[in-house]
Amino acid sequence: MNKKSAFLIVPALALGAMALSGSPALAADTGTTSYQTTLGALNGSNASGTVMISLTGDQATVTENVSGLAASFSGKPYPHVQHIHIGGQGMCPAPAADTNGDGVISTTEGGPAYGGIGTTLSTSGDTSPAAGTDLTLAGMGSDYTYQRTFTMNADTIASLKAGTGVVVVHGLDPATLSAAAQAAPSDLVPSLPLAATSPALCGTLAVSQMASMPGGAPGTGVTQAVSHSSTTAGPDAGMLAAGGALVLAAGGAVMVGRRMSTKSSKG
Repeated sequence: MNKKSAFLIVPALALGAMALSGSPALAADTGTTSYQTTLGALNGSNASGTVMISLTGDQATVTENVSGLAASFSGKPYPHVQHIHIGGQGMCPAPAADTNGDGVISTTEGGPAYGGIGTTLSTSGDTSPAAGTDLTLAGMGSDYTYQRTFTMNADTIASLKAGTGVVVVHGLDPATLSAAAQAAPSDLVPSLPLAATSPALCGTLAVSQMASMPGGAPGTGVTQAVSHSSTTAGPDAGMLAAGGALVLAAGGAVMVGRRMSTKSSKG
């Protein structure tokens, strides 16, 4: 191989290597971290949901989709209080958490697993633990989308970073509970029934590779019954494609170098 062909090969290979090894460094650093979870049913609620939190500094944008919750309470849309719980084990409670055997894991019984309230996912106003049982600020009905941007407190941010933040949505259909549980008062607000404040959905938040929850730009408050279908491309798809193209280009340069070297030797 002559000097000319070697000159073509080395820079092309180096360019391809830079594209692959350097792709993370080329990605823009927005200073934003996203967390997400899939909500699983507790206490036989048969509900489901997803939550995405985009955190920039202390500014949090929360997008949540839930469906299959209890629909009504005393003839009105069911108010489902919901929170980010912190200070526990960072997990959802197992059936064994029902220590009094009434068939319901109460909020208090689930506490060792998910901890206390760090942030209330209220539809407006206060997001502190003080708003944790304010039914007027709760998500309403069986299916809804919650979207809100607010200032998140330092304790909740620390819990998210530590991997111990847990989203819990409360409110069960009393008709699905045992007779003993139906007659029991709430462990949080004795003037309410146990069903009103017991957990229905739970999920531990973890760092996400997605920049945002599918479904549109975040807003404020709660929207009823929305579609959950969408398709989102991975954040590094474009970078990987660019890296692959450069590697292919490097391969092409190698072939050109070889052909030129062959011609030179024949001549």
